[in-house]
Amino acid sequence: MSSTLTCIEILATSTHTYSIIWLHGLGADGHDFESIVPELSLDKAEYINFVFPNAPIQAVTINGGAKMRSWYDIIDASLDREVAVDDIYKSATQLTELIQNEIDKGIKAENIVLAGFSQGGVIALHAGLRYPQKLAGIIALSTYIPTTKQLETERASANNKTPIFMAHGTMDPVIHKQIAQDSFNRLKAMNYLISWHEYPIQHSLCLEEITDISNYINRIL
Repeated sequence: MSSTLTCIEILATSTHTYSIIWLHGLGADGHDFESIVPELSLDKAEYINFVFPNAPIQAVTINGGAKMRSWYDIIDASLDREVAVDDIYKSATQLTELIQNEIDKGIKAENIVLAGFSQGGVIALHAGLRYPQKLAGIIALSTYIPTTKQLETERASANNKTPIFMAHGTMDPVIHKQIAQDSFNRLKAMNYLISWHEYPIQHSLCLEEITDISNYINRIL
């Protein structure tokens, strides 16, 4: 199965054993998190393929209908943000195609990590928790999940115990911390193996967070 998405890839320098698929946020592209790879200082770096997909270009309602790379349309800018749920499903299907691409290369699903920032985190959570095979882990950064209601019936038991790393800036003006924490609490109540990390930053990453992500990846791979 080939994906409809274009991707930036950083290939394993030794035997490709693990894959990390990392989704960017609204208006960015696959290059956005490319520079994080050396900063992570991963124990098994040489065995890891990094895949950074580019979101499709589409009109975003809250940005005056301007076209940009976006995983889904955001319809209003209120605190809990009305989003185009159909778009989330479509992007999740595209992410599933990317997972299958890695499996087709001989990588076990349990050696694949999904990561996403902001909009990308929504897709990583939505696709990962509905994915029928056990994944290594899900990294959800500066994000939330607007589809917990759907998850109640659509969740895949294979990923009930998949460790989720959720992180947020306490001063985030884009996705307020409370929205993210509400999602965390809902997922926790659904008995997911989820951990919460917060940092005194806005809608971005910091060095301490990168260290924590590194420790998480080293633990699960």
